[in-house]
Amino acid sequence: MSLHHDHSRAAISARLAAANRPNYIRDWVYGGIDGTVTTFAIVAGIVGAELSIKIVIILGVANLLADGFSMAASNYSGTKTEIDELERFRDIEIQHIREFPEGEREEIRQILSKKGLQGQSLEDAVDAITSNEETWIETMLKEEYDLATVLRSPVLSGAATFAAFILCGAVPLIPYGLGFTNAFHWSLFLTACVFFGIGAFKSKWSLTSWWHSGGEILLIGLAAAGMAYGVGAGLKTLI
Repeated sequence: MSLHHDHSRAAISARLAAANRPNYIRDWVYGGIDGTVTTFAIVAGIVGAELSIKIVIILGVANLLADGFSMAASNYSGTKTEIDELERFRDIEIQHIREFPEGEREEIRQILSKKGLQGQSLEDAVDAITSNEETWIETMLKEEYDLATVLRSPVLSGAATFAAFILCGAVPLIPYGLGFTNAFHWSLFLTACVFFGIGAFKSKWSLTSWWHSGGEILLIGLAAAGMAYGVGAGLKTLI
C-alpha cells in the first residue's frame, strides 16, 4: 500500500512548515459555488417566467458585481472577527501569565495530565512549555480556548471569494452574452460543468472520490436552480 507522504526528517520538517500556512481553498470553493448558484438561479427564474434575454443579462451582471462584493465583504468581516477574537484571548493569557503565573502553570499541568503525562515527565513538560512565554500562550490558546492560531488574511479571503464568485458566476451568462441559440440549454450545461468541476477540485482536500464530490455539488447546484426555475414559472402564472 502506498503512503500519502514519506517520513524522512526533511519531509516531516517541510510538511509541518506548510501546515502553518493559511489555506484559501475554502474561500475559492465558497465563492465559486455561491456565484454559480445565484447567477444561474437568476437565469433559471427569468427563463421560467419567460422574460426577455436583456433582463437575464442585466440582472445577471448586476448580481455578479453586487452579490460578489457582498460575499467578499462578509467573508472579510467574518475572518477579521476570528482574528480579533484570537487577539483578545491572547491579551487575556498574557495578562494572566504575568499576574498569576502559578495558576497558569497549574492549568498547563492539568491539560498535559489529561493527555496521559504523569510524574516527572509531566513536570518536565510543564517546565519546558512555561519556560517560553510565546509557547505558553500558544498552548493555552489551543488547549484552553480551542482556537486556531494560524488564520487566513481577511483581505486575501475576501479577494479569493470575490474572484471565484465572478469567474464561476459569469459562466451561466456566457451563452446569452454571445447570443447562442438555445442559450438556456447551453447555460444549464456549462453551469453543470462548473458545479461538477468545483466538487471534483474540492475532493483533493477530502476523503471522497472526485466523481462523488463532483456529483454532490452538482446535485446541490441543480436543486437550487430547479427551485429558482419553479419560482419563476409559478410567479408568472400568479402575476
